Amino acid sequence: MRVRIVVTALAFAGLAAAQSTRRQASLVVIGGTVITENARHDILSPGAIAISGTDIVDIDRPEVIAGRYRASETIDARDQIVLPGLINTHTHAPMVMYRGLADDLSLMKWLQEYIFPAEAKTVSPEMVRIGTRLAALEMIESGTTTYADMYYFEEEIARAERFITAFKGDSLIVPAVAPHAMYTNDEATLKAAAALARRHDVPLIIHLAETEDEVKTSREQHRTTPASYLESIGFWGPKTLAAHGVWVSDDEIQILKQRGVGVSHNPESNMKLASGTAPVTKYLAAGVALGLGTDGAASNNDLDMFEAMRQASFLAKHAMHDPTVVPAATALDLATIGGARALGMEKAIGSLEPGKRADLITVSMRAPRQTPLYDPISHIVYVTRGDDVRTTIVNGKVLMRNRQIRTLDRTAVIAAANQLAPRVRDAVKH
Repeated sequence: MRVRIVVTALAFAGLAAAQSTRRQASLVVIGGTVITENARHDILSPGAIAISGTDIVDIDRPEVIAGRYRASETIDARDQIVLPGLINTHTHAPMVMYRGLADDLSLMKWLQEYIFPAEAKTVSPEMVRIGTRLAALEMIESGTTTYADMYYFEEEIARAERFITAFKGDSLIVPAVAPHAMYTNDEATLKAAAALARRHDVPLIIHLAETEDEVKTSREQHRTTPASYLESIGFWGPKTLAAHGVWVSDDEIQILKQRGVGVSHNPESNMKLASGTAPVTKYLAAGVALGLGTDGAASNNDLDMFEAMRQASFLAKHAMHDPTVVPAATALDLATIGGARALGMEKAIGSLEPGKRADLITVSMRAPRQTPLYDPISHIVYVTRGDDVRTTIVNGKVLMRNRQIRTLDRTAVIAAANQLAPRVRDAVKH
């Protein structure tokens, strides 16, 4: 009995010593299949991730992480896939309030007869606040952790520099300058926007060559195409993001590559508006930093980046008559590390690696349509929907756990949007 007591005491002493050498982590996500999206495209099954504050500090097998860290909070991700949070490189968040307001129309008719009039009558700080909260709720629930927004208050334009100064350096908000397009801004405004972005070293965002009509307008007004016109006025720079880029030539793709311009591919919006098919395979072959976007919910009509991945893959295959182009792994790259590169943020986000921000999601694999599971990347791209996301973490903070939103009052957000909806609807009655 005495020996047994001694052995037990030694065992506990050894355990206490081991525990004392373990580092403190604020959060550990453990037990799932971890798709890292790092340069080696490592997949750990099972794997675990240790988070300290806002950053990832370690990724390894569960028993290794358990031996190295003691966590303030642990998330059990068994039967789930853990992956980087999805990056939506182009959207207009408040436009969720125009979801379904006008469908089955060409871009220019949709904009000029419905969206622009609705915006003129309804855009206000209240509308943007309500719409953005609704969009944020939708994105959190469907696994988006970063999005490039493009919206405005007309009365706020003169305060652009104050906006940049106020948010530059913020851990969650990157201010950007975003002239809508070359056909809605004159040369002086475009040049001023580019100069403002460079002066403050912030991103510059613009719609580019979304439709054939845009190219026609550019040729009529400037005797050249949109991308070439913007090149001629010195608009392009390394922190520029071009949304859509559907109607571009091989030479223009080279211009975008040489200038370090990121491109946001928006397959669902382009298909719905019959705008055309972006030359995705040419962008990839040229080494252009290419990401995925949903566009606004007025033209998509949702913000589900899983659907964007799937449609990006399918559309490229259909357009090229080749089922091997944009395979699942490439589509996932576009929604994660590719999107980070397009935004110039690949050092901070886009993959699960020590030192990067703790932006990650877990996705359940328990549904009948997720069964059986052979290839986790195939399932993420070709099977998964936004509502399969169980947990969403941004900057180390758990925004949703087990489908329970922690940072927004879900019922209040939806109620506010429904209360505003009649005003929006009435704004476009003919």
